[in-house]
Amino acid sequence: MNSRALSVAILASLLAACNTTPERNNILERARTHLRSAQQDPQVGSLAPAELKRAAQALARAELAQEKGEDVVNVDHLSYLADQRVTIAQETAISRAAQATVASAGEERDKLRLATRTREADLAQAQLADANRTVQRSDARINDLEQQLGDLGAKKTDKGMVVTLGGVLFYTGQARLLPAARQDLAKLADFFKRNPQRTALIEGNTDSVGNDGANMDLSQRRADAVMGALIELGVPAGHLRTSANGEDKPVATNATSAGRQMNRRVEVIFAPQQEAVSAK
Repeated sequence: MNSRALSVAILASLLAACNTTPERNNILERARTHLRSAQQDPQVGSLAPAELKRAAQALARAELAQEKGEDVVNVDHLSYLADQRVTIAQETAISRAAQATVASAGEERDKLRLATRTREADLAQAQLADANRTVQRSDARINDLEQQLGDLGAKKTDKGMVVTLGGVLFYTGQARLLPAARQDLAKLADFFKRNPQRTALIEGNTDSVGNDGANMDLSQRRADAVMGALIELGVPAGHLRTSANGEDKPVATNATSAGRQMNRRVEVIFAPQQEAVSAK
C-alpha cells in the first residue's frame, strides 16, 4: 500500500470513528466527574471502598447503555443512579470518619455531627430507592406502549414507531375512505384515547401510476382524510399533522401490481411523547 492510499485509509477510519461517537450526555458527564472526584479523595477510598466500587459499576452500566445507543431516558436514569451511588460513597466515608472521631474523642458535638451525616446518607439512599422505582415505572409504561402499538401492527423504523395503513383504504384514485378502513382507524383512535399525550405524523404515499403532481396532491388528500377521520373519532387535532410523499418513497417495486399496492399506503408515525405537534 503506497503512502497516499494509507493516508486515505487512515482518514476513512477517523471519519468512521467520528460518525459512531455517542452523543454527549450532560447527566452522564456529571456522574463521571463526580466519580473521579470521589476516587481522588483518600478518605472515600479508605473508608468506603465497597460503596465506591458499586458507584463505578453503576457508571459503567450507564456508559454501556450510551455506547449501545439506548433511549436517552434510560441513559439519563442510569447516570442519575450512578451519581447517587457516588453520593452514598462520599456520605458513608464522612459518616465513618465521624464515627472514628466520636470513638476517639467522645464529644457530644461529634455525635451530633455523626447523626447529621447519617441522616444525609439515609436520605441519599432513599433518593436512590425512589429513582429505582421511577425507572421501574418508566420501563413498565414503555413496555405497555410498545405492546399497544404492537397490537396495531406498528414496527420500529428510523423514523420511530410506524403503523402502516395499506391494502384497500380508499376508492380508486380518490381520497374518500372506504367503510372497511374505519375499523383500523377506530383502533388507532382508541390508542390515542388511552395515551392522551401521544402525537403523530400522518404521511401519504402513492404508487408511480400518474404524473408526479397528481400523485403528490392525492397523497396529501389521503393523509388529510385519515387525520380527519381520527379527529371525528375523538383524537385532538393538535396531536396530529400530515405530510405528502407522493410516489417518492416506495417500499416495493412499482413494476408489479403487488408492489404498487404496497406503495399505496398511509403511514402513522408516532413521535416521542415529549414532542409537541401542531395541527395542519
